[in-house]
Amino acid sequence: MSRQITKDTRLCISLAGRPSNIGTRFHNFLYEELGLDFVYKACTTKDLVAAIAGIRGLGIRGCGVSMPYKEACIPYVDELDASARALQSVNTIVNEDGHLRAYNTDYIAVIKLLEQYRVSPDLSFALRGSGGMARAVAGALRDAGCRAGIILARNETTGRQLAATHGYQWRTELGEAQPELLINVTPIGMAGGPEAETLAFEPAVIDGARLVFDVVAVPPETPLIRYARMRGEDVITGAEVIALQAAEQFALYTGVRPNEEQVDRASAYARA
Repeated sequence: MSRQITKDTRLCISLAGRPSNIGTRFHNFLYEELGLDFVYKACTTKDLVAAIAGIRGLGIRGCGVSMPYKEACIPYVDELDASARALQSVNTIVNEDGHLRAYNTDYIAVIKLLEQYRVSPDLSFALRGSGGMARAVAGALRDAGCRAGIILARNETTGRQLAATHGYQWRTELGEAQPELLINVTPIGMAGGPEAETLAFEPAVIDGARLVFDVVAVPPETPLIRYARMRGEDVITGAEVIALQAAEQFALYTGVRPNEEQVDRASAYARA
């Protein structure tokens, strides 16, 4: 018999400008696998204040937060965990009896991936983007010891601020620079967007890189990742980020930490 939803079933949601089924499938797969009385639903909103109030008022246990709400939601929660406070960016809200505490599990996921891929802190890098996810990635790079970095951002205010916070350079264009590590933290390459088929970096820049990292998760094989693979370069995908950060969210919501095999199977199911 399939799992029944009752009055006691706990609800978790996500808020995103462009909701996808990845998180929904990931979390619900693990709820079923582990026999947990939870259900997960992806949402969007045009009224963030009302949405956050709904989390509190309806007793929604947890909420994943994606672009463009990662900074905008901060004034409406009660407490920032150290990960969210340091970055001033939120991707997870946990409701404890009406008290909303915010976290940033993106940061945790990126730190783990940098360790997993043994990314040398001596690599020079260029990070394209200056929004909430860019803050998480830049903070993880800094804490991993990476020193020679360029923040590429068209928005001078947020670009300069992000670069200054972590001790990196800010530019609008790479110019003659040839970074060894390229990171895209913008919607370039995202399915359904206006730049879905666009490379986040020029081909010549990608050709000279050693490692390419694209945080875009939909699709997992973005134009940037496809091109880098074709050139025989090492890659880190957004699908890997979303799986690790979702596992951290899952543990915060349920108090249960899935093992690596369970996370891998949930991730494969989410992407299928």
